[in-house]
Amino acid sequence: MLVLLPPSEGKAGSGEGPRLDPGSLTLPELAPAREQVLAALTELCAGPEDVAMDVLGLTANQADALKRNLDAATAPTLRAAELYTGVLYERLGLPGLLDSPAAGRVRERVLVFSGLWGVVGPADRLPPYRLSMGVRLPPLGGLGAHWRRALAGPLGGLAEGRLLVDCRSTAYAAAFRPTGAAAGRTVAVRVLREREVGGTVERSVVSHMAKATRGDIARALLVEGVDADTPEELVAALRDLGHTAELAPAARAGAPRVMDVVVRDRGGSVRRG
Repeated sequence: MLVLLPPSEGKAGSGEGPRLDPGSLTLPELAPAREQVLAALTELCAGPEDVAMDVLGLTANQADALKRNLDAATAPTLRAAELYTGVLYERLGLPGLLDSPAAGRVRERVLVFSGLWGVVGPADRLPPYRLSMGVRLPPLGGLGAHWRRALAGPLGGLAEGRLLVDCRSTAYAAAFRPTGAAAGRTVAVRVLREREVGGTVERSVVSHMAKATRGDIARALLVEGVDADTPEELVAALRDLGHTAELAPAARAGAPRVMDVVVRDRGGSVRRG
C-alpha cells in the first residue's frame, strides 16, 4: 500500500539539521527534475519582488517566503514530518509515528507530493520553502505537467502491484495520474458531511473537515498496519476501525475508484462516522 498525501500550505519556519542533500531524498532519480525547479525558483525569487510574489500567488505579508526559497539550497533542514504543519498533518501526527513501532510502515508507505521536490518521504530532510503545485514557474511552465513527466517512470515503478490510497488535493493529483493496472488499484478519498435537514438526510462535500478526516484515515491505516490489496479490502478494514466508508462504482473498467468517508453531524456536532 502507498498513501499519497498533499503537502500543507502551513510549514515550519526553520530547521536545525544539515543542509539539503538532494541525493538522500526519496526517488533520487528525480534529482535532475528537482534541480530544474530549484534553479527556476531561485532565479524568480532573485528578481523583482513584485513579479515573484505574483507568480507564486503570495500576499504582502508572505514576502518572507521569497528569502526562504532563495536559501533553500543552504538552509538548515528538518524532516518532512516536521516541516508540514497543516490540519491534515496535525491529525496524522507523523513525527510521533516515526518514533513509534509503526515507523517502518510510515517510511515505506507514505509519499508527500511537493511543487518543489515532486515527491518526498516523511523522513526526508528538507529546508523550509514555498511553492505550490498550481504555480506556472518560468521557464518550466505548469509544475503539475513538469512533475507528471518526471514522476511517471520512477513513481509508476514504485506503485506497481500496490494499492494507492490517494488523499491528494486536485492540484497535486495532477502531478501523477496512475494508468493501466495501477489506476484500478487507486482509491481517491473523498469526505462527505452527512446531516439531517428538515427530516431529510443530506450529504455534501466539505473542505476543511476533509483535511482532518484524511489525516485520521491515513493515521488509522498506518497505526493499525492495514495491508489491503484491493479497494474492497480497504473499505472493509476502515469499517472495522469504526469509519463509515463507502466505495463508489467505478466509472469504467480499470478506472480509479472513489471511496467516500462520511462524517455525521448530529445536533450540530460532527463526529467520526
